[in-house]
Amino acid sequence: MGLIDGKVAFVTGAGTGIGRESAILLAREGATVVVTGRRMGPLNEVVAEIEKQGGKAISRSLDIESRAAIIEAVSWVDANVGAIDILVNNAGSASKVLNARFISEQEWNSTVNINLTAVFNLTQAVLPGMIAKGEGTVITVSSLAAFNPNLLGGAAYGAAKAGVKNFMTFLHNTYRNQGIRATTILPGETNTPIMDNRARPPLESERAVMLDPHDVARAVLLCASLQKGAMIPELQICPTFMRDTSADIEIARWVGAPEDTPDKPRK
Repeated sequence: MGLIDGKVAFVTGAGTGIGRESAILLAREGATVVVTGRRMGPLNEVVAEIEKQGGKAISRSLDIESRAAIIEAVSWVDANVGAIDILVNNAGSASKVLNARFISEQEWNSTVNINLTAVFNLTQAVLPGMIAKGEGTVITVSSLAAFNPNLLGGAAYGAAKAGVKNFMTFLHNTYRNQGIRATTILPGETNTPIMDNRARPPLESERAVMLDPHDVARAVLLCASLQKGAMIPELQICPTFMRDTSADIEIARWVGAPEDTPDKPRK
């Protein structure tokens, strides 16, 4: 018997990294998992892995920047799978330009939409069903950038991750007596594909000392599988080893800077 037998879990960004590992662990403990993301190929691979292990999963393409697509997806799950018990807001994206001095409004807005507004839209879509049942769990993967924003993640990413932490605390304070558990998980550097988009992609030796996505997924499962009378409002998880990121930060400082920027270092 699994810890969350019979539950329906909805996981965003589930094709790779933390989302993939979370979906597999949730299914292993008995949940039917709806895995969502932009690319169906990786999602179908996750479903195949879950089914290979005897679990249940369904893949569905989802553009989380579209409120209409989110509402339609949640309605489809309600009608075809069952009311969502566990929402895992995992999908995230960092901007290419990291420095607040040079980032465009368009790139700022897109980063905030993916990391913050989508979490609001997804949560708002599932809340009525959870309130009607008198229970539900919303888990959002934020970042330690919420506490220590810098040029690694960038201005927009740090602001969005701080905003989503605040929003989850709002949910906790507002709906806990209606049986809704709202948890923020704040990981440090994690070896996921988002690292490939860094201004200076980390070396394999550097990735080796980061968190493994499976470590964060275990935290997701813990928060989702506690008995209904217990919950974890906030959980920080970081690598044991703190690597030197000074070179990364200096490179990130100048991404997107016009060539005629007076103080830009010259090659």
